[in-house]
Amino acid sequence: MLDLIIQTAKEDDRILAVMMSGSRADVHVKKDIYQDYDIVYFVEDVAPFWNNTAWLEEKFGKIAVLQTPETQTLLPPANDGDFVFLAIFEDGNRIDLSITSNPYIDDGEPAVVLLDKTGELSGIKPRENFWFVKQPTEKLFHDCCNEFWWCLNNVAKGIARDELPYAMEMFNHYVRDMLNQMTDWYIGATHDFKVSAGKMGKNYKRYLPEELYKQYAATYSDSDYAHLWTAVFTGCELFRTMAKSIAERFGYTYNVSEDENMTEYMLKVKEGRLK
Repeated sequence: MLDLIIQTAKEDDRILAVMMSGSRADVHVKKDIYQDYDIVYFVEDVAPFWNNTAWLEEKFGKIAVLQTPETQTLLPPANDGDFVFLAIFEDGNRIDLSITSNPYIDDGEPAVVLLDKTGELSGIKPRENFWFVKQPTEKLFHDCCNEFWWCLNNVAKGIARDELPYAMEMFNHYVRDMLNQMTDWYIGATHDFKVSAGKMGKNYKRYLPEELYKQYAATYSDSDYAHLWTAVFTGCELFRTMAKSIAERFGYTYNVSEDENMTEYMLKVKEGRLK
């Protein structure tokens, strides 16, 4: 597939350079057959390629599933002049192919130059630490803790009112975002901030201690409210453990009172003691 990507560019005078980003350009990511190819073709004129699926199939094979963000109405397109093909081919290969006439802006993300006919991309080299977890400031740490404990009141209300979609959304979006952030920091801190927690926590199992990962996995619940309550309090215990560890490591303070007060509030709601 990589040879085909490069050869296609070599044979087409309209394509000036080829760059690969994403997981295949990151030396720290374990390679497997499910990785897509994040490719940018640099051209002078995007127009001949615009929504040209016939060209895509001619070069890469029969398309099984296709998405073209620039033609979408569900989400507003970027309107930056680029055209993007997100394609899975019948052989199972997937490519995220951007066609652009815009100059490359180096934002530090890992990238590999596969072909450069003009020499404009000669200075690009893979970055090894772009996705590494960064140490939080004390303010960011406190804000994360506050958001985690505060949003739990909405989870409790949702359960009490038998509003399952609301309760699940509050827990698995707003609360989990903060749990994931703390998990990222914990992983970073225990590995000297030289690892990536992975997009959407995909490296959690790899880097968390086995017992903590089991706890994290137990924060996912089915639609039974008793099970959801258990998942919520498991998430609280896990967050508390990791947050206290981060606070101790960096000399930050952990707000025990908001932890204890929100835990007590949720228990009152759970047990019907709220008046």
